[in-house]
Amino acid sequence: MCIRDRYRINRNKLMSKDPGRILIFDTTLRDGEQSPGASLNLEEKLAIAHQLARLGVDVIEAGFPFASPGDFKAVNKIAEVVGGENGPIICGLARASTNDIKACYEAISPAPKKRIHTFIATSDIHLKHKLRKTRSDVLCIVPEMVSYAKSLVDDVEFSCEDASRSDPEFLYEVIQLAITSGATTINIPDTVGFTTPSEFGKLIFDINKNVPNIDEAIISVHGHNDLGLAVANFLEAAKNGARQLECTINGIGERAGNASLEELVMALHVRKSFFNSFFGRSSDSPTPLTAIRTEEITKTSRLVSNLTGMNVQPNKAIVGANAFAHESGIHQDGVLKNRLTYEIIDAKTVGLNDNKISLGKLSGRSAVRARLEEMGYDLSREDLNDAFARFKDLADRKREITDRDLEAIVSEQVQLPESKFQLSHVQVSCGSTSKPTATVTLINTEDHTEDTAVAIGTGPVDAVCEALNALTKVPNELIEFSVKSVTEGIDALGEVTIRIRNKNKIYSGHSADTDVVVAAANAFVNALNRLIFSEKKNSIHPQFDNLENPKKKILSNPKK
Repeated sequence: MCIRDRYRINRNKLMSKDPGRILIFDTTLRDGEQSPGASLNLEEKLAIAHQLARLGVDVIEAGFPFASPGDFKAVNKIAEVVGGENGPIICGLARASTNDIKACYEAISPAPKKRIHTFIATSDIHLKHKLRKTRSDVLCIVPEMVSYAKSLVDDVEFSCEDASRSDPEFLYEVIQLAITSGATTINIPDTVGFTTPSEFGKLIFDINKNVPNIDEAIISVHGHNDLGLAVANFLEAAKNGARQLECTINGIGERAGNASLEELVMALHVRKSFFNSFFGRSSDSPTPLTAIRTEEITKTSRLVSNLTGMNVQPNKAIVGANAFAHESGIHQDGVLKNRLTYEIIDAKTVGLNDNKISLGKLSGRSAVRARLEEMGYDLSREDLNDAFARFKDLADRKREITDRDLEAIVSEQVQLPESKFQLSHVQVSCGSTSKPTATVTLINTEDHTEDTAVAIGTGPVDAVCEALNALTKVPNELIEFSVKSVTEGIDALGEVTIRIRNKNKIYSGHSADTDVVVAAANAFVNALNRLIFSEKKNSIHPQFDNLENPKKKILSNPKK
């Protein structure tokens, strides 16, 4: 019996709750931020959360509130300003412990639609070596903690960490207990990216078959890309009854990353006629399988890439620079005759268009505001003033300002808060017969002082970095420097990404300018500020820290 036939037979028996489509659960701000160097400040998280809402995700996992006061504040602010009656569910992550769940509830409480996502490991390897608990311990913890979460909110998600390597019979027992205790969503994580598509599909099928009360909950899946199989695993899971997919923009996340939102959504969009049958629909049903506004995908991808400093590889499906490029003459000829010969996706579907409208030095504030609003950016009066000032400065140096230039302006603007240092002046002297020399002036925003340093380097960027290190006295190792153009032409903005390392942690900085040396200086300062802020933040990791981790309470007024 083939999997499709097996699935159809099972559908009429025991089947998880089916919302009729795939729910998209975005964890960019939680699991995605755990990528090395991807640390985000509050303003950056808010910008991404707003864009995720415009994208149409069903759930935003805004963070891990118990990790630190800074993480708590970010989740709380997102719940307050992004979570709305017509907006996405705002979710917080909590380990299966009372303090975690309390913090999570307090953080998400402003949101009209809120969810507590609690988890505990179920694989023997995690129980033995990480939690140092027995299966019996887990069977006691799960109903107690899920019930407690349920007493605070109606919407509770429970995850069996490392489910793909758990004993199936034990997994079924844990899931049944979680649902009985009030869980409305059951998440099945492939925590270390271990499974293959057929294995993962069978796991979901078997859960549907062997958990008696599975029809009272939605099955969700969460997966990592360690073997490059996360998206394929998720699609197979969807065929077998999973109705929520936990993914990230650009596939960022721990180690090799998470399942990519844009790849999953577009696979379900392009191959809708194939997947329709697994949802009990006719193959030609026009009803979308997700609520994602696909035309927002490219913009969202660029925003996340800019703010995290994690560049998208050119050959990345859907959002890579080469995703819609055709080099071969045969391919070019075919596309010119009929795009369907070599293109399965219309570029406009994911937000790429041929809009050539440009702004210039004579453009006024109203024109800039209108264009930003068309692009989906809703700026406050103060932020608009700052953006317009940056626009005018750029317009004096660049003949035409494109949408990509405006994106760079806005994305860089939200990086400014929580900065100890600000670049005031940079001047570089270099040439074939002279040693590269940089003069840099920094403003210390804490004591409002200015200091200047001069340094010699192997090149202009190295000289700038040496001068900045002399001024800031923050130990670090520069491990990556990359530059790319935002648009075409001799006056194009140059985007610079810099990564530095301190105490085995990586911090990234990003900036754009017509002068790549100035961009490099700003990017380096941005990375240093992230390092300094991270040291103050002192966050814990939800998976690597033990449940009994001592931590001062960060709650102000918990419900219970």
